[in-house]
Amino acid sequence: MSFSSIFARVVAVIGAIALWIRRTSGGTPQPAWGSAPAIPVAKPQGAIPTLKMPTAQGWAPNQKPVAAPGLKVNAFATGLKHPRWIHILPNGDVLVAESSNVPRAVMRNIFDYAMTATMKRAGAVGVSANRITLLRDADGDGVAEIQEVFLENLNQPFGMAMLNNTFYVGNTDGVVAFPYTPGATRITGPGRRLTTFKPGGHWTRSLLPSHDGTKLYVGVGSSSNIGDNGVEAEEGRALIYELDLATGNGRTFAGGLRNPVGMAWEPTTGALWTVVNERDGLGDETPPDYLTSVRDGGFYGWPYCYWGQTVDDRVPQDAAAVATALTPDYALGGHTASLGLCWLPAGTLPGFPDGMAIGQHGSWNRSTLSGYKMVFVPFQNGRPSGPARDILSGFLAPDEKVSYGRPVGVTIGPDGAVLMADDVGDVIWRVTGDR
Repeated sequence: MSFSSIFARVVAVIGAIALWIRRTSGGTPQPAWGSAPAIPVAKPQGAIPTLKMPTAQGWAPNQKPVAAPGLKVNAFATGLKHPRWIHILPNGDVLVAESSNVPRAVMRNIFDYAMTATMKRAGAVGVSANRITLLRDADGDGVAEIQEVFLENLNQPFGMAMLNNTFYVGNTDGVVAFPYTPGATRITGPGRRLTTFKPGGHWTRSLLPSHDGTKLYVGVGSSSNIGDNGVEAEEGRALIYELDLATGNGRTFAGGLRNPVGMAWEPTTGALWTVVNERDGLGDETPPDYLTSVRDGGFYGWPYCYWGQTVDDRVPQDAAAVATALTPDYALGGHTASLGLCWLPAGTLPGFPDGMAIGQHGSWNRSTLSGYKMVFVPFQNGRPSGPARDILSGFLAPDEKVSYGRPVGVTIGPDGAVLMADDVGDVIWRVTGDR
């Protein structure tokens, strides 16, 4: 037996012991959700992490997620390779970025070894397809019968945008622009790099065009959990970056956002909103991931503090930065790994008002698993207005030992249905009314 196999078993035993201790010592806290969440006092876990992640299994034939009452779900496309993000072309073709976290050098500490072993078992680390696939439902039956490569040889592609016959891709190491011919089913020409980002750590680079199409907003996550390698190593990270497409100039639009992934515009106020994955190692519900509006020039606390100005004592402090930290708008539960974000106008799904749909990838680092759903947060007058409700669930086995799928990107498809990428099931799910 190899050293890595032995170490993985030792890590699993240590993680199980730590999990048992935490379960028996304090019980399971109530989920931290909503505009005024009850966030438990931090309980730093030290060198022994809480590790609990289901083995990636995928869906059995004819098995599918559970749709909320009044809704139904079908597989729009199957047989993909770790589909993460979705974009709709002007002609209605559906693009899917297929990419994955890739193996990296493991830091010499038990937490990093444990996390890496756990991620591999869950199918969250592997060979990245590094491509974008085109899907087309030519006969309008809700299933894509055409599936072909649109763009390949990319570097962990994620976000996509189309502006003025230019196709933009958020690779992990920068934004790249490609000329596009309307109606084309493949791009073969060379791309033009517009920005450079440091790869590694939180690797996804989501894209959101400005209202007038002159700028791109890019979500860039941190390289570590809490600035573990120093603040200097996080320069240009943990922020939303604004790129001016005419000049090529860029700037930090907002910072202190540990891992901002999905972004969307709220139409009443015109504000930019994002979902953020918060830090690890402080407990099951501490701090919660969140949905928030993003102010130009705003600072949201990472790594010094969380949920406003609650100081993280594990981090060397900057009192001046903490004093400026903004409180997020809406808590989404601890470690739910909320990634996808899409504005749904009232009536997109029957019985659902205006609001945001969120793909929650699911936890790996808490005693009772969280996430593994697509949820909906209702809005009124430009703000969250009530409790969240499920759109899709059933991605996790009842005993929490296996996952059939994991939600990621969400968007509205060309026919008005809601599409969601599932990177464990390798499926794009399509949600509509049940009539």
